[in-house]
Amino acid sequence: MMAGMPVQAGWEGRYYEDFAAGDVYRHPLGRTLSEADNTWFTLLTMNTNQIHFNVEYARRSEFNRPLIVSTFTLALAVGQSVTDLSQNAFANLGFDEVRFTHPVFAGDTLWSESVVLDKRESQSRRHAGIVGVRTRSLNQHGNEVLSFRRSFYVYKRGAPQVTDAFPEPEQPIDVDRDRDRDREQAE
Repeated sequence: MMAGMPVQAGWEGRYYEDFAAGDVYRHPLGRTLSEADNTWFTLLTMNTNQIHFNVEYARRSEFNRPLIVSTFTLALAVGQSVTDLSQNAFANLGFDEVRFTHPVFAGDTLWSESVVLDKRESQSRRHAGIVGVRTRSLNQHGNEVLSFRRSFYVYKRGAPQVTDAFPEPEQPIDVDRDRDRDREQAE
């Protein structure tokens, strides 16, 4: 980078100080589930219940087709929430009151949102606090398919564990060189 070129900070996630009880975060990325997602998750977790991967078997059920593995739905909701909740967390402390309230199928698109229930300073880790949230997932029709409570440790702003993690580049970015190269390629 040329001397004096400002580095613009990207989204760093929330720190303990950024959370307030009652705040609601609608997590930005929806995800459409596929049969392949379901099959892979079933294989990875050794879930042998055929309702998740055997179409002929699933046709005999009240759903008439394979169900998405419920633990995949839970894992997806947690993953969707990371950018808003736990980008700076270092430990999950608990998942409680997990409820699967509507069946999920391949082709469904899930969205998740969370509300901050509470927060408190850690007594044993001065660089962190504990945040409690309730998260729910909705399908494309607005049906709630999952809800749960979760608590996690999250770093405070300026904690040494999250400060200056980006390595100093051996070779700085040369903006002029890149600009010249782009012009040459366009001609």
